[in-house]
Parts: sequence; C-alpha cells; structure tokens
Amino acid sequence: MSSGYLKNLKKLRQQKGWSQEKLAHEAGISYQTLIKIERGYIKNPKLETLIKIAKALKVSLEDLIKT
Repeated sequence: MSSGYLKNLKKLRQQKGWSQEKLAHEAGISYQTLIKIERGYIKNPKLETLIKIAKALKVSLEDLIKT
C-alpha cells in the first residue's frame, strides 16, 4: 500500500476540524495508534483499523487510501 493514504488521512481529519484525539475516539481506536499511523510509524495498518477510520470520517475506504 502506498504511503499516500497518510496524507489523505490527515487532510480528511483536518477538513472535519477534528483533532487526532477526536478521530481516534470516533473511530474506536487508540489515540497512540492513530498518531503512529499518521506519522508513518505503522507502515501497514490493519484493514479493520482503516475501515474504522473511514467510517468515522464518513468517507469510503477508497477515498481514504487513494493516492
């Protein structure tokens, strides 16, 4: 998977005006996990995690991970 989704994730989160903490809460994932994904420390997040993030942001998985 390309790292392009990392930029998309941050952009989509910021468009909603959400902090990392808010998105983590809405997605039902840990704040630390979200930070690591956004910063690129987790290179290949679990599909389940990406789906949770996409649902919280109300975007498709494809929109989240497109480059």
